[in-house]
Amino acid sequence: MDMNTLLPIILSLISGGVGGNIAGALLKQFSLGPIGNSIVGVLGGAAGGALMSHLPALASTGTAGNVGGSAVGGAILMAIIGAVKNAMAGKATT
Repeated sequence: MDMNTLLPIILSLISGGVGGNIAGALLKQFSLGPIGNSIVGVLGGAAGGALMSHLPALASTGTAGNVGGSAVGGAILMAIIGAVKNAMAGKATT
């Protein structure tokens, strides 16, 4: 694997983690804590980066689009997992 292949993957993972933590800071009710936000953000970043690179209309956005899509993917997945966690915790206590 050469650096031209590896760099977009690394950027996707990092920006996904950053996106997950930013979303956790803004949406405190869904936050999973710094480590949880980072882990879920990295997974969402990988998905967002893959989606950005496979959709023809979005693939032409280059590195900035990849980073943005990964950050948004990380933030969205963190919010979804946080909402599911809250819903499950609410049902478990009633």
